[in-house]
Amino acid sequence: MKVFCGRANPTTGSVEWLEEDEHYDYHQEIARSSYADMLHDKDRNIKYYQGIRAAVSRVKDRGQKALVLDIGTGTGLLSMMAVTAGADFCYAIEVFKPMADAAVKIVEKNGFTDKIKIINKHSTEVTIGPDGDMPCRANILITELFDTELIGEGALPSYEHAHRHLVQENCEAVPHRATVYAQLVESRRMWSWNKLFPVRVQTSCGEQVIVPPLELERCPGAPSVYDIQLNQVSPTDFTALSDVMPMFSVDFSKQVSSSAACHSRQFEPLASGRAQVVLSWWDIEMDPEGKIKCTMAPFWAHSDPEDLQWRDHWMQCVYFLPQEEPIVQGSSLCLVAHHDDYCVWYSLQKTSPEKNGRVYPSRPVCDCQAHLLWNRPRFGEINDQDRTDQYVQALRTVSLLLGEPFFTTSLLPWHNLYFWYVRTAVDQQLGPGAVVMPQAASLHAVVVEFRDLWRIRSPCGDCEGFDVHIMDDMIKRALDFRESKEAEPHPLWEYPCRRLSEPQQIMTFDFRHPVPLHPVRAEGSIELRRPGRSHGAVLWMEYHLTPDSTISTGLLESAEDKEDCCWNPHCKQAVYFFTSPDCRAPRGGPRTVSYTVEFHPRTGDVTMDFTLSDTRKDGC
Repeated sequence: MKVFCGRANPTTGSVEWLEEDEHYDYHQEIARSSYADMLHDKDRNIKYYQGIRAAVSRVKDRGQKALVLDIGTGTGLLSMMAVTAGADFCYAIEVFKPMADAAVKIVEKNGFTDKIKIINKHSTEVTIGPDGDMPCRANILITELFDTELIGEGALPSYEHAHRHLVQENCEAVPHRATVYAQLVESRRMWSWNKLFPVRVQTSCGEQVIVPPLELERCPGAPSVYDIQLNQVSPTDFTALSDVMPMFSVDFSKQVSSSAACHSRQFEPLASGRAQVVLSWWDIEMDPEGKIKCTMAPFWAHSDPEDLQWRDHWMQCVYFLPQEEPIVQGSSLCLVAHHDDYCVWYSLQKTSPEKNGRVYPSRPVCDCQAHLLWNRPRFGEINDQDRTDQYVQALRTVSLLLGEPFFTTSLLPWHNLYFWYVRTAVDQQLGPGAVVMPQAASLHAVVVEFRDLWRIRSPCGDCEGFDVHIMDDMIKRALDFRESKEAEPHPLWEYPCRRLSEPQQIMTFDFRHPVPLHPVRAEGSIELRRPGRSHGAVLWMEYHLTPDSTISTGLLESAEDKEDCCWNPHCKQAVYFFTSPDCRAPRGGPRTVSYTVEFHPRTGDVTMDFTLSDTRKDGC
């Protein structure tokens, strides 16, 4: 069965009705899920397995049957771990039907059908009793309901309901406890993701300063967390104003509350400065003694920074204070963590709110509209003085139609070609000799080897001794449905990679003329100059303001002797993952990646296909 879906085209600006498979949303969600990333997380898997073994043993030592409730089972991995550890029976809940169906097959393939029941419901809909989904309450609760913010996927309401209706009092819980940590810092770089700085322009009359509107300066900003790979932020980009502080803990073995709450920590500032940003992360302890711990701490706060586990399904959090506040070393302050059932935010106060009886600050909400219109990288882009200088240089000598290729609807680099369509729409209003700026854009590509990002697309096969090929096949089918032939956006400054080829211009777009009527096609090949595993091609746009001024949304450094990529930190690049990464060194002649890229003016789409010329693996 086919259905019509209305979709806004980010390149042309039009609303299109497309015929889609009725399960398209399922395919898309599976293809873009983090299931593979989670299963590749060795540290997570081992710690969960150890915690489950310990919990089952404690129940058995009390002479009880081990009855497990696994909420959000996914592939059924944790339930299979529990049965292997000696659990008598597992009730595994998974609300997403395609995943629940896959879990049934995975459980059957691994021989656990008689010990594990997959329940395709939300946990709040599960019933207890002779005719219910579970005959009685469980005495072991296993969950993996966490996101980067810990509670953003509804962990607190799910735990609250489970303790009231699905598990025994004082049950064993894996994980047993979670603790959220925070560190107050001053960081011009990170603060530039939240506030507009004065724009400085050099003119013939000296430096002129454009000051942001006062309402924007006073705005408390967007309430949402900014989750990033904090390990890719250099310690030189911030000044620590506090030690790392444990802000609050949640004991999952007891009744959990999803009600709003606040938790304060008094501290003495490590240095005087401007309090701007709170860096935050969490750890989970799998056992009551806290001996089995899985932490999201960045390298400077990690107990063993040499043994960091890379993961993308859990990262670290950046929170912005409503306003920057000057603080003085030696003057005691309180950092306050607030949360409701889904979100966390922070404030800085002189005394503890519990002591002075103050009303807890409500969750900050943007009232200037800018934080609703622009994302955090966009703030950073506007605050980039080098970029401003390029525009100023280009503006000095021309009389022109000026536009900036940035639009809030854009996800992939070429979506900003919307500028070309707008320019075409006003073509009749342009006089003879009018200058359009940017004058042109070009699409560039480079073949790379990722340090870690490849894991999100890599099959798992066997995970901790359990066969999960069925999940791999399900994801591959979803990718083959459409996603495998599409690029996806990633902020690559967070994901280190090295160049296996030189950057290459693929296609140009001439903004001095209207959008062409017919497709533009480019074919060619990219020569691989360095040994390594070819995980994919990265694509980005470069905008040519004038013949002498170019702004890149991708590579910032492209010296031939520099393999490590340095990416524009304010933009997302497009990654086209190769289906079968090649890992052979370029011996016995150059290796190449062939490509076909086509721009379709009617739809604004850019379609592409990259093919590795040789898939032999003898050079790994």
